Amino acid sequence: MSFMIPGFLDVIDILIIAFIIYQSLLITLKSGAYQVLYGVVILFVLYLISMFLGLKMLSGILGSMRNFWILALIILFQPELRTMLARLSMGKELTGQFRRQGRATYYSTLVDAISSMSFRKTGALIVLENKRKLNEFIHAGELINAEISLRLILTIFNTKSILHDGAIIIRKDRILAAKVVLPLSKNPIYIKRLGTRHLAAIGITEASDAIAIVVSEQTGKISIAQNGTIQSDLAFEELLQIIADATK
Repeated sequence: MSFMIPGFLDVIDILIIAFIIYQSLLITLKSGAYQVLYGVVILFVLYLISMFLGLKMLSGILGSMRNFWILALIILFQPELRTMLARLSMGKELTGQFRRQGRATYYSTLVDAISSMSFRKTGALIVLENKRKLNEFIHAGELINAEISLRLILTIFNTKSILHDGAIIIRKDRILAAKVVLPLSKNPIYIKRLGTRHLAAIGITEASDAIAIVVSEQTGKISIAQNGTIQSDLAFEELLQIIADATK
């Protein structure tokens, strides 16, 4: 029985495949679609290189996967794509509502942040102040008074941030405070089945005309509390409509 001695390119071929498997495991352990996107880009570059160098095993494996790359990207970024399509489907009327208030950009950014946190199952509690000022809660939290931005919201609710516990309060186009402690609802109907974040969302809407948006860290589902009641598992188009109606 004779054995073929692997050539130099065969060794490189095997090492690259081992590296891909290792990196795939690392990416799987991490959260976030952008890390996976980074991995897909690397695979595509490696596919081109393997074709150029004639690495048959590597190019064969990657070639069999290439038909699924676009589908994988669509699945990974489904929340972001759904948000974009939802905005388009709302039509000119909803866009006009935002523009008349001069808040289109800010609430678009807010919805993008909520979409991102929902996908990553990052727990969040966002309060939109209405006519009734929430100064007593704002001054009890960490004052920020910064313009709404996607990066700022994601940074605040990052679990490594000291500000991620509690709520943020938004007045018009600015985040006024973070790490805000809100009153918990005492409604026995909700106490039995909801966690602290959801009870706080309901509690602030029982005490004011604000609306509170919750992202569940267990499921990633979005809920909105308003007038002492809560709606759960909302689609992004529903979120857009509720924000528009509540901030007229």
